[in-house]
Amino acid sequence: MKTIFIVIVAVFVSVTIHAQNKFTTIIKDKETGETLPGASVALKGTTTVVVADANGRVEFQNISNGEHVFEISSIGYRLLSLTLLFPLSSVEDLTVFLRPESEEMQEVQVTATRSSRTIADIPTRIETISGGELDEKAGMQSANIKMVLTESTGIQTQQTSAVSGNTSIRIQGLDGKYTQLLKDGFPLYSGFSEGLSVMQIPPLDLKHVEVIKGSSSTLYGGGAIAGLINLVTKTPTDKRDFSLMANTTSAKGVDLNTFFGQRFGNVGVTIFASRNSQVAYDPNHDNFSDIPQNTLYNFNPKVFYYINPTATLSFGLNTSIESRLGGDMNVINNNADNVHTYFQRNKSDRYSTQLKFEKIFGNKSVFSVKNSVSYFSRNLEMTGYHFGGQQVSSFSELSYLIPKERSEWIGGVNLWTDNFKETVTSFVQKRNSDQATLGGFVQNNYKITPSFIVESGVRLDYLSLRSPLYTTQSHIFFLPRLSLMYKFSPRFTSRLSGGLGYKAPDIFNEESETQGFRNVMPINLGNVKPEKSAGVNFDINYKAMLSDEVTLSVNQFFFYTRLFHPLIANPALEARDTLDFVNAEGNINSRGWETNVKFRIDDFSIYFGYTFIDAYGSNSGQRAELPLTARNRLYFTPMYEIEKNLRIGYEVFYVSPQRLSSGEKTRDYWLMGISAEKLFKHWSFFMNFENILDSRQSRWQPMYTGNIQNPQFPEIWAPTDGFVYNAGLRIFL
Repeated sequence: MKTIFIVIVAVFVSVTIHAQNKFTTIIKDKETGETLPGASVALKGTTTVVVADANGRVEFQNISNGEHVFEISSIGYRLLSLTLLFPLSSVEDLTVFLRPESEEMQEVQVTATRSSRTIADIPTRIETISGGELDEKAGMQSANIKMVLTESTGIQTQQTSAVSGNTSIRIQGLDGKYTQLLKDGFPLYSGFSEGLSVMQIPPLDLKHVEVIKGSSSTLYGGGAIAGLINLVTKTPTDKRDFSLMANTTSAKGVDLNTFFGQRFGNVGVTIFASRNSQVAYDPNHDNFSDIPQNTLYNFNPKVFYYINPTATLSFGLNTSIESRLGGDMNVINNNADNVHTYFQRNKSDRYSTQLKFEKIFGNKSVFSVKNSVSYFSRNLEMTGYHFGGQQVSSFSELSYLIPKERSEWIGGVNLWTDNFKETVTSFVQKRNSDQATLGGFVQNNYKITPSFIVESGVRLDYLSLRSPLYTTQSHIFFLPRLSLMYKFSPRFTSRLSGGLGYKAPDIFNEESETQGFRNVMPINLGNVKPEKSAGVNFDINYKAMLSDEVTLSVNQFFFYTRLFHPLIANPALEARDTLDFVNAEGNINSRGWETNVKFRIDDFSIYFGYTFIDAYGSNSGQRAELPLTARNRLYFTPMYEIEKNLRIGYEVFYVSPQRLSSGEKTRDYWLMGISAEKLFKHWSFFMNFENILDSRQSRWQPMYTGNIQNPQFPEIWAPTDGFVYNAGLRIFL
């Protein structure tokens, strides 16, 4: 009996031991193949959770026979449920790949706020245009970033010339001069150089784009009244990043772009080069170009030296050389005669440097030094008129970041200089100008509770101005800013933000561009003061993963900005076609809301955007709508995407009627487009059909009045190029 009992126990123990299984998995990013340290694996139905080690490896012991479900998760990635039947048929480690969530759900690190925290813990509302979206838009328009910005709610790219295609960026209905455009945090595009900037920046070397709407002058000084746009370029990694894009359009454009980036030990390099050419295009056959003849070269090399794991030095050069010619098609095609004489020729050279040193200390504090020097030269020649100028500007900054668990401080000082000198003029008086701004700022991000975060900051600027008459003027600006964020739950978040701003007076705005600086009077500092502003924003945000394959993001955003005594053209001289800028007696107000909805089911996604803008000037109780500002804009796009295989998108725009400067009201219009890209291992083929309805201003009104020798062009309130399709190849190595 005793022997039988011992045998039974031995068999039971043997079976029990045999039933205890081991399971090991390595967790990686599906797109990059990199391991994911810190990912967690939970055994469903138990309290057992194992965190991946530094190599992304997870090991479970003593798993009983039978079917078990493992839930694998990591921040910024989709939850993966894995069902396994034990004992496993193989004892080898199982590799599991996690897919990134939709871009809106990820923990995105942004730089425009100067903070080290992720976007989920920053009270300032920030929109990011991801690398995937940039790739898509590059297939639609690879020569410049106009398409990238046009499809964001609250942003309008305003064409300022009917024949040369110059464009400015408007946020929330305000003139483009109130938008600060940055590249990697450097203000390289401002003042005189701003007029052609949007048309000279291609998207291929961009990692992502950050947009802050509303006053951001506390962070970056004057000019960021409507908001700022920060273009973040790619940085080198150990894995080679080489791409080549060739694109051609039905409007007779050809684009060639290439990018290379890689790190070699302590040295990393990125190189972007492009050539974009365009034949003059006249879709409405009125003998004037709607797209000018154009040749643009870009060359942007950048070198990174990794002194040690905590210190990095980088130096970059941005080069852009462009020649564009618009006007009478006979003149463009070298068939000018006594009748066909009208033209607009723009030649520009843009050079800027970017130098940055960053040192991370043991307590994770960061010391940063930045410097840039920019040179911009532009010559604008028109029939019987010639204007040219050179701008030399510089930006230098020292900053120190102290991050802690609950509180983060950043402070710094910067010096910004801007010198404009007129080189060629048909005007009686040169409009040279000098500006210098010395500023200091401090900002704090404080997590009062895990749900309530406060971001407060203040900036003190000393501004010195010098006019063409060698009159000097100086001002001191105190710019506080406060942002609050409250997390009602992991899904619901709300932000409230407010701040002050200012803008130094100059002649570089949309009205001057429209006239080609003809008959634009110099700024009289004896009578003109800087513009000041106050703004407040509020939003409610909902983000959720409704299931493994379904995500939903909804953002409702409200804004209000007031400009006090803005700079406007003197009405007494406008009738004589002369622009003399003075401070208005009243104010300019911009208020409204934006609604953004993004919904994704596995490979299918839908984006809906709506913008309402009520922008008007008020003076002595009189109210006047700001010209060329649509009160209602609607954007809707469904997209089907099989990762690294196929992408098909359809988009619809609606733009409501707008007021012209004359008070006349335009009609509304719709825009529709279809884009598709088929991806292979090392290359892809893309096609895009833009403005399928052929909505263009020339279908509803003549694009010029007067005679062909002296044409008068209307304000641009709708597309001028009409239906255009393009196709091209992308190579990845």
